[in-house]
Amino acid sequence: MSLMLALDQGTTSSRAILFDRAGSIRAVAQREFAQLFPQPGWVEHDPMEIWASQSGVMAEVLAKAAIAPADVAAIGITNQRETTVLWERATGRPVANAIVWQDRRTAPLCDALRASGQEPTFVRKTGLVLDAYFSGTKLKWLLDNVPHARARAERGELAFGTVDSWLIWNLSGGAHVTDPSNASRTLLFDIHRGEWDDELLGLLDVPRAVLPEVVASSGVCAHAALAGGTVPIAGIAGDQQAALFGQACLEPGLAKNTYGTGCFLLLNTGRSAVWSQNHLLATVAWKRGNTTEYALEGSVFIAGAVVQWLRDGLKIIRSAPEVEALAASVPDNGGVYLVPAFAGLGAPHWDGYARGAIFGLTRGATAGHLARAALEAIAFQSAEVLRAMESDAGLKLSELRVDGGATMNNLLMQFQADLLGVPVVRPKVAETTALGAAYLAGLAVGYWRDDGDVTTNWQVGQRFEPAMSRDRAASLMAGWSKAVERAKRWA
Repeated sequence: MSLMLALDQGTTSSRAILFDRAGSIRAVAQREFAQLFPQPGWVEHDPMEIWASQSGVMAEVLAKAAIAPADVAAIGITNQRETTVLWERATGRPVANAIVWQDRRTAPLCDALRASGQEPTFVRKTGLVLDAYFSGTKLKWLLDNVPHARARAERGELAFGTVDSWLIWNLSGGAHVTDPSNASRTLLFDIHRGEWDDELLGLLDVPRAVLPEVVASSGVCAHAALAGGTVPIAGIAGDQQAALFGQACLEPGLAKNTYGTGCFLLLNTGRSAVWSQNHLLATVAWKRGNTTEYALEGSVFIAGAVVQWLRDGLKIIRSAPEVEALAASVPDNGGVYLVPAFAGLGAPHWDGYARGAIFGLTRGATAGHLARAALEAIAFQSAEVLRAMESDAGLKLSELRVDGGATMNNLLMQFQADLLGVPVVRPKVAETTALGAAYLAGLAVGYWRDDGDVTTNWQVGQRFEPAMSRDRAASLMAGWSKAVERAKRWA
C-alpha cells in the first residue's frame, strides 16, 4: 500500500512522517540540529545542517517502514516559515547562515521604516505588521551585509527562499518555488493580488531576480530524486497553515492553536482577509486551484522554547517531559510569573524590545514554581491572542483545537481550558502540521478524494473541560498583564 511522506522542517528539529489513507502515522524519524546565537538577539541556523538533517530523516523513515520510493505517493513539505536562506544558484551553497524567524537584528530597520510612514503600505498589502519577525527585512540585511551579495543578486546569481524553497531546491536539483502561505510571510507579497509586489520590493531594496516562483499549496510543483526513483512534491504550506489544514479547520470560523517552539493561533476566515484591530495578522491559509483562502493569526514567539530554556539554560530538568511533574509538585504558581520575551513579544503586543523576566519571587519560590510559571506563560500568551481574535472576528469560539508537542502536557492543556473557559480539544493524531502537508499533497495526486476524507479522518483524542472559576481565571490573567507591562520596552 502506498503512503504519503510529510517533511516537517521545524525550528529545532527536522522530521519525516509517513501517513496512510486514514491519516494514521506509519513511521516517524526526527533529528535535532544546532541553534546558533552569534550575538544577543541574533538567531541563526546552518542551512546545510537543515538539509542534512531533513534528508537524513527522510531516508531513515523509509528504512523504518521498509518501503521504497516507489511506494511513496507524493511528498508534502511544511516548514518554519519566516526563516530566511540566501544561496548561490550555480553551486547551491548558502552565502551565509539562515536568519531564523526569532532573530531581532532588523528591529532598527523596522523602526526606521515605521518612522518614515511606510507601515500602512505594508499592512494594507501584506496583512502583516512591520516587524523583524518576517523574512523581507532579513533578506535586505543579508543583501546589505554579506560581501558582494547585492550585486550578485541583481545579476541573478543568488536565490532567496524560506525553508520550503531551500528544501525543494535540494530535493529536486534546482526547482525554485514557494507557495502563497510562505510568500505571505515575507513583507514582499501582496496577499490580495497573490503576487510579489514591486512597491514593497522597492521599499526593502530587494531585486526581483532572487525571488522564487509562487505555486499553489496543493499541486505537483517538482519531483524529488530519491534513491531508485522520483517522487512528486505536491504539497507546500508554512507550518501553521499546514496545522490548520491538518486539524480539518477547512470552514470559516474554525480555529486551532499549535504549541511548538512558539504558539500560533489561526482562525479560518474563508475567501476574505479580515483586518485586525488588535495587531493580529491577516495571512494566506492556502491556495488550491485558483482559490485562495485566508486566516487570522496571532503569533507567540516563545512557547515550548521556554521549556528548552529550563532544560538547557537553567538545567532544572533533564528532558522536556519532566517539566510537567516538576510543575505539578506545587499546587499553584505561588505568585510567580515568567514572561518569556526572549525574542521580544508577538501578538497582540508586538514589542521587539521586551525581554524575558521573572516576577513575584520570594524565599519560598522553588524550581516547581518556576516550572509551573513557565508552563502557565504559554497558556497566558495564547489566551491573550484568542481574546483579541474573538474581538476582531466578532465571534466567540466554542472550542479550541490544539496540536504540537506541548499538547502532550496535560497540566498545560487543563490550565489552558481553565483560562479560556471553553473546552480544549486534542486530536487523536497530534502531528497535525505534518498531516496537513500530507493532505495538501495527497489531495493533489488523488490519494484522498476530497475535503470530506480529511474531515472524516479527524478524531478527538481528549477533551479538557474548564474547571476553574471565572473570577480565579480573571485574577490570574490580571497578574500576567501586570508582569507583561513591566517586561516591555526593556532593551
